[in-house]
This record gives sequence, structure tokens and C-alpha cells, in this order.
Amino acid sequence: MNFVKRAGMSLGVRRSRTAALLAIFLVVCTLLLGGFLLQAAAARQEADAQRAIGVDVTVRKEGLSPALADRLGALGPVHRYNTEVPVRAGARGFTPLVSRVPEPGGASPEHEGDGDGGKGALSVHGVRDSGMLLPFSYGSTRITAGRGISSGDTGRGVAVIEQRLADQNHLEVGDTLRVRSADDERTAAVTVVGVFQDPTQDPATWAPAHRLPGNTLYVPVDIARKLGGGAATVSEAVLRIGSPDQARQLHAAAEKLLGGDGLEFRVNDKAYRDQVQPIQRVGAFAGLIIWVIALAGTLILGLVVMLQIRERRFELGVLLAMGEKKWKLIGQHAVEVAAVALPAVALAALACSLGGQSTGEALLGHRSGPASAGRVPQAGTGPPTVRVEPADVGRVAGIALGISLVSTVIPGIGILRLHPRSVLTDTE
Repeated sequence: MNFVKRAGMSLGVRRSRTAALLAIFLVVCTLLLGGFLLQAAAARQEADAQRAIGVDVTVRKEGLSPALADRLGALGPVHRYNTEVPVRAGARGFTPLVSRVPEPGGASPEHEGDGDGGKGALSVHGVRDSGMLLPFSYGSTRITAGRGISSGDTGRGVAVIEQRLADQNHLEVGDTLRVRSADDERTAAVTVVGVFQDPTQDPATWAPAHRLPGNTLYVPVDIARKLGGGAATVSEAVLRIGSPDQARQLHAAAEKLLGGDGLEFRVNDKAYRDQVQPIQRVGAFAGLIIWVIALAGTLILGLVVMLQIRERRFELGVLLAMGEKKWKLIGQHAVEVAAVALPAVALAALACSLGGQSTGEALLGHRSGPASAGRVPQAGTGPPTVRVEPADVGRVAGIALGISLVSTVIPGIGILRLHPRSVLTDTE
């Protein structure tokens, strides 16, 4: 009789043992597939976190120009960057805020006109991406109307103003302002695209107008350079990279581009560590689960097959006496185990598709930005996506068949040592 057909008949006759073997395989395959799914979900969530959070690198150097900052932003590891060009400017057609505390000794010539839009009453910051500024990243400063400055605003006359300045001058999104340079030689017209709220209170003592938080404006870098006469330099460039491992590569590239003398290179990866490293630990734990379950499944099934072989010694002796080859007896046991493994894989795929998402959310969870020191991301990573992929099912099926082969071949070595006469005369 064909040993494959004989394996099928054996499974049918020993239904209880077949059910027990199926249960063992179902547990092993479910844990294996769950490990693969958790590992894949952790990898996807880690990639999402890297894109959403990343690592901020602040570069400062005397004489850093916007052109050099743009070249830094074009380097390979950088996927988002911001430059900041601070200048002082005056107002035309609207009134800047003034300190409510009288100036000691009365008005001085240096500050005359600050209250009526004179020279230097406004603190204008030319930025490429206001969302990367620390106050906005921390969440302490927030947009209350409209939007912030983005890279798409390059070359456009737009501005984001503080709530107090907007309230005093009855300004809102869509209004047009005229801002003049501190030397009163250049004027720029800007359209308000956003209003932000800075929680910083006005100083308790007298302060010049440009030091009042309400007189802060954010504009594109081109507008700030125009108001500064084209000679304005970048105070700092903030570059966002995917992981701390890329910081060394970026540092070397920055030194090559800017020179090492006087270069300040600061890496802020706290938010990355707080968000990404726990995800990486879950992924590593899932990988460990896969190895442990594979080894434990092989040992358990090997012991089960070994016990079955001991119980079926008389059957094996009869088959050997009838001239059956020993390798076919081993093959019969391998087919029996494999025939149980494949349905177990299908049941495991069904179980993981039903309960995988809730398990993944419990282990990985929804991670939002920490509210401690260091940069806080504007948006945390979303809940993990756990889905059963054909490739994962295929890998589990391959491992299950490998377990079937190993767990039958190793105990099957004892079959090679059997002799029909000794088996039939001593079946204990």
C-alpha cells in the first residue's frame, strides 16, 4: 500500500491523537504567525514614527547664508529642514505694540517711533518651515487661525502674526500688511495667512517694542532678506533626519560643506528615543518569540512523534516483516504530521486576522508625543496596522513543514534500527 494513503488512513483511525496533534500545531502556528505580524506591524509603525518624528539637528555657524542652508537641506539624510533669518523692521499702516510700563528716564532717541511703527519696532523672522520651530514643535505656541509658513511659500509675500498684534489692529487672515526695513529704504507687502498665540507674557519691566512677544512676525526667508538689505545671515538651520544613526553622516557632510571651524552641530533625538525605541523593542521581542516558538514546537512535536513511534512498534514491525522499506515508514510519519500542519496554518491565519489588530494595539498602542523636555512632535504615530499577508502565511507554512520534517526525521532514526524479529517478539 502506498505510504501516503496509509498515512491518511492512520490519521482517520486515530482521531483523538490527530485532534491533539492539530491543537499543538494550531498553537505553534498561531504564535509564529502572531510573531511575524507583530514584527511587521512594528516595522511599519517604526517607519511612520521616523517620518513623523525623526531627529532634529541644529547647525549654527557664523556667516551661514540661506544658500548654504539650502545646500545643507538638500543632503541625502535630510527630509525636512528649516532656516531662520531674524531682522528688525517697522510697520506702515498698522501700529505695533508698545510696553505698558513707562521707560525709565523717559523716551530716548534710540526708541523714538517704536510705538508708531518707527524703525525696528517689529521682530521679523524669516523661516522656511514654521512648524519646525521649537515653540510650535513643543506645542506651547499654536496657530489659532489660518496656517503657518511652509516651504511652498518661498518667494511669496505672506506672514504669520501674533494674536495680540492682530487684536490691536483688527487684523485677520487675508488682510495685507506693509512692513518696512529698519532704515526705511525698503517696503514689503505681505498677506496674513495665519495668526499664532504665544503664551509668553509681556515683560514686567519696560522693554523696547521689538522685544515684546506680540510684535513677532514670521515671513518667508526671501522677505526677511529683502527687509535686511540682502545681507542678513541665517541664525541657525534645523535639519530633520530619519534616525540618530544618520547624524554622523550628516555631521561629516556639514563639515565638508561649511568647514569645521566654529561649526556648532547639536542633535536632539529625545523624542525619537521616547517614541521609536519602544517600538523597536517590541519588534525585537517578536523576533525572539518566533525563534523560541519554532524551537519549542520542534521539541514538543518531536517528543509526541517519538511517543507515537514507541506505541506503534508492533505496527512498524509488521510492515517491516512485509518488506516495507524503512524510509517509507519515516515518510509515513512525516506525511501524517505535515497533513495536520497545513490545516493548522489556515486556522492560525483565520485566528490572527480576527484578533491580530486588537493584540497589536495592546502591545504597540497609539503613541503620542511626550510632554517632557526635548522636542515634542506635532502628531504622534497612529495605531499599528496588523494585517495577515500571504508572505507571512507562506513563511509560517514553511516553518511548520520544517518542524514536521525535523520532528519526524530525528525520532525516525530509531526506526532505522528496528528489526522485525525483535519487534514482533518484544513489543513492550
